[in-house]
Amino acid sequence: MTDQLHNPKLDEHPGSNTEKDPDAWVSGDDPITGAQASYLTTLCEEAEVDSPSSDISKAEASKMIDELKAKLGR
Repeated sequence: MTDQLHNPKLDEHPGSNTEKDPDAWVSGDDPITGAQASYLTTLCEEAEVDSPSSDISKAEASKMIDELKAKLGR
């Protein structure tokens, strides 16, 4: 009865919860946001690749942004 639940806030080196796999996002199937569309357009221009269609999801946009940033060395 004295067993307490583990509190991750008390860990000396807690893991980060600021980054989640886009496939695990609750809102991942929502339409791309305006900010994502703008940034993705800029990255596509810099990487000299075609911009995606405007009907992609937030999760798909996030993955593309990560891929393009890696391609551009960012």
